[in-house]
Parts: sequence; C-alpha cells; structure tokens
Amino acid sequence: MAYRWTNDLTAADVTPKSVFFNRRQFFKGAAGLGAIGFAASQAAAQEALVPNSLEDITTYNNFYEFGTGKDDPAKNAGEMITSPWRVKVDGLVDNPGEYSVEELLAGLGVEERIYRFRCVEAWAMVVPWNGVELSDILNKAGVQANGKYVAFETVVQPETMVGVRQGVLDFPYVEGLRMDEAMHPLTMLATGIYGEPLANQSGAPIRLVVPWKYGFKSIKSIVRITVTEEQPEATWNRINPREYGFYSNVNPEVDHPRWSQGSERLIGGGLFAKRQDTLKFNGYDEVANLYDGMDLRKEF
Repeated sequence: MAYRWTNDLTAADVTPKSVFFNRRQFFKGAAGLGAIGFAASQAAAQEALVPNSLEDITTYNNFYEFGTGKDDPAKNAGEMITSPWRVKVDGLVDNPGEYSVEELLAGLGVEERIYRFRCVEAWAMVVPWNGVELSDILNKAGVQANGKYVAFETVVQPETMVGVRQGVLDFPYVEGLRMDEAMHPLTMLATGIYGEPLANQSGAPIRLVVPWKYGFKSIKSIVRITVTEEQPEATWNRINPREYGFYSNVNPEVDHPRWSQGSERLIGGGLFAKRQDTLKFNGYDEVANLYDGMDLRKEF
C-alpha cells in the first residue's frame, strides 16, 4: 500500500493502534507512519487528526437507500449485493466500458488517507480512508478535451434497499463534479476504511470522497461514472437548489436556510462535547484556487 505525507502532521501526532481501538486513537509504528492525512490545511496545523472509531463511522450514516435514520443503513444494508460489481465508465472518454472494481484499480497503488468529513447537517468525523485518486481512474479512461464534468450514479437494488422501495428519494442517487475538482489530488475513490473493505452502509464496494465538500457530494456504491460537457444533475441540488448548491463546499460563511454552518458537532465527542468552528473548505485551503473569481455565497 502506498502512502502520502502531509506537511503539518508528524509521527508525534500518531497514537498507538491498540489505544485507538480502545476508543478513538490511531496507529503507531512503521505501518502507522504512512497513515498520516494527506494535504491537511495550515488552518488545522496545530491539531492532530484523531480518527473516529470504526463503530462511529459505520453506525452513524446517511444512506437514504436504506432509510432516513442515522442507524438505518447499519441495520438495513447487510443484504446489499456487492459482488459481482461492475462500474460503467462512459461519455466523453477514450476507453468506455463496464469494469470490475479490480479492473478499475489495476496498476494503481491504494493509499491510506486521514480526512476530515463534514455533513451538511453540521456534524463531522475524521475518517481513515483507503483508495486511489479519482484522477488516476479518469486518466485510465482517457478524458476527451471537451469533458468538463464528471457525473456519478449509485446502485439501485429495490430488493435489498428499503428506502428505494419506499420512494424516499427519486432514485438512482446522482452527483457530479467539475473536471478540475474531480482531477484534484485530494479527490479519491475509496474502497475501504481502516484497511478493511468498505461496509455496505459506508458505500461498498467503491465510493467517492471529496473532503472539502459536504458529505452528500461523496456519493456511495457507484455503478456509473460519466464524463460530460454539461453540468450534470445532483440529487439534492435537484430536489431543493435553494438549500443544496451544486458545489456544496464547506463554508461557515454560508448558512443552510434552516441552521448555521458556523460550527459543527464532532461525532463521538461525548454528550457534553463542545461544538467546534467550521473551517472553510473543511480546512483544505489548497482547493481555494479552484474557485477564484466565484462568489461562493451565491455559487454555493
């Protein structure tokens, strides 16, 4: 497994794996030295990214295909069929086709990265993902010159997904990124957490992770990736564009119409845990240049 390093975290920030699994600590030693978050912002340079427990990450989810409660995905996702799994890659690419996850990852080094994860509902986690850069997949597909956006689609399995049967949303769930966002080295396709394959409720077997955006942009259980010239639809933006913008970058200066985004609640922090300030771009300031010239209070 290949690893990336960050400039603001050192080995001193890494705590023993045995301590972590006693609740909320993480990795020590040779393997752990590589498990340092990639490109975390200077805004958070004084704080170590201590990941949430595996229990926190896998039992507190939004995955409406399995219900609207936070514990519904963990309770209801066990029957989802994840093997065999094919991802259709199409649109403005040189190498369209349907690929297994193994074929998508062939020749690529899986990395482990610790990322902050921020929900639009103003709660947050720190998650150690395993996966590859989305740009590597797109480069293998051969993006054509007029490809400006990347669209994604989640699997629909009515027989295993109670939320689909109930019509909770207009399925399939879809999302999209601008091409420069998709090609940014922070953007990844994740296949695991803590070195283990993704749990069904976490988006098995392959999902998007875009750490500077609200969590609903990081679409789960992907079955289609399409390169397009036009901005694709995104489910929550389509349902209510006043509340959920296409970009949906984490931004404490732009409140949700029904709650403040100025602070966030860290899951696993305990009943009396203090709220913490929300960081613009979730602390990943290196993506700010992607939005030069944009008014992110309007193009949110």
